[in-house]
Amino acid sequence: MIDVQVQDQHHLLEDQHLSLLEGLVQTAALALNLGDGEVSVTFVTDEEIRELNREYRDKDRPTDVLSFPMYEKEEWPRLFEDDEYLILGDIIISVPRAKEQAEELGHSFERELGFLLVHGLLHLVGYDHDNDQHAERMFQLQEEILNAHHLFR
Repeated sequence: MIDVQVQDQHHLLEDQHLSLLEGLVQTAALALNLGDGEVSVTFVTDEEIRELNREYRDKDRPTDVLSFPMYEKEEWPRLFEDDEYLILGDIIISVPRAKEQAEELGHSFERELGFLLVHGLLHLVGYDHDNDQHAERMFQLQEEILNAHHLFR
């Protein structure tokens, strides 16, 4: 089971959103065959994520989600074999950006939050979209996890 440490100091989300997302982490953990561990998920404003994006990625603009993995991609095969408690890392989600994107894409706010959460979680466990093959696998896996949790487009 993955323990989800949620930080929403601005109270940007309602309790039902937080419950949905905590359950989604468990659905993703099962799909990814993760053992016990924890992940931190922080919900922020556009201004806060812009600062983080500027500081850590040299991009002076807001973004929808940032991931800060605890482990390097190359470490994952060994970590899965060792069956140890894993502190996966941090996911930061811009709630205003999620609302905007949900409207633009014509699906629910919950679906967009879920998409961003799963996207961030996949980055934490070594997935990337740095080339076409990796992107196809990552986005396919995202859809499978979201569909398993009944968060459809």
